[in-house]
Amino acid sequence: MINPKNWLPIALAIGIGITTAFTSVNIQSEEREHRNDKHEVSKDRREHRQDNRRNFDDKREHRQDNRRDFDNSREHRQDNRRDFDNSREHRQDNRRDFDDRREHRQDNRRDFDDRREHRQDNRRDFDDRREHHFDGRPHVIYRGPMRAIPPKRIRKYRNTVIIRPYGHWYSGYAQFRLDNDAFKWLAFTAITLKILDNLNEDQQRAHESAQVRATTAPLGEKIMWREGEAFGSVTTTREGTSTSGRYCREFLQEANIGGNSERVYGTACRNPDGSWEVVSTESP
Repeated sequence: MINPKNWLPIALAIGIGITTAFTSVNIQSEEREHRNDKHEVSKDRREHRQDNRRNFDDKREHRQDNRRDFDNSREHRQDNRRDFDNSREHRQDNRRDFDDRREHRQDNRRDFDDRREHRQDNRRDFDDRREHHFDGRPHVIYRGPMRAIPPKRIRKYRNTVIIRPYGHWYSGYAQFRLDNDAFKWLAFTAITLKILDNLNEDQQRAHESAQVRATTAPLGEKIMWREGEAFGSVTTTREGTSTSGRYCREFLQEANIGGNSERVYGTACRNPDGSWEVVSTESP
């Protein structure tokens, strides 16, 4: 049995113990809550850092997306520029092709005109050569009356009619002994002098050599020749262009032997192949 006198101290001790127990429990509870709060704060901070990290990653990805968009846009602009340059080069190529085709057509047109003029020249030459014949027999074209040439004094080499009404009858012309070598000047036999009958072959060839030199001599220059007792000259008196566009010269031939002299004019035109064609002669 507890002594009533000891009840109060016991009750106080029990009260203090209970109070201490409750206080300890409260302190532990507050510490636990504090720890929980710190844990929550730490958790919040960790989540906040993670959110910040995710935001940073999102921003970085956004910047990378923007960079990729910028690069794609730049490549697109470069592709457009290349397409524009290719299109411009294509147009320039088309323009060059058009210009080439136009020049080709112009060349063809010029060739056609040249061929047409050549045919016209051939036609005029044919008409000129046809005028060299009268009643089917060749003649030298005189400005005065027509004079027939004996058939035995006429021959033909290629397209050139060789007429020697006077003088010696031989092949070639001037210093050229063969017709092939003298082809360019064979037609000059049509500019003839009756006094040639009084010359020997060497004198006649000297006279013809002066005629060959006169085709390239300056206008008005007298090309002199002398062989034995015979002498003479050939002078280019005029030059010009025919209606067919051929270069032409008028020559004056003079010869003298034994005190007898003779002179004759003749006009010749140069053909495209370099040969000469006599178109008229005239005795003063």
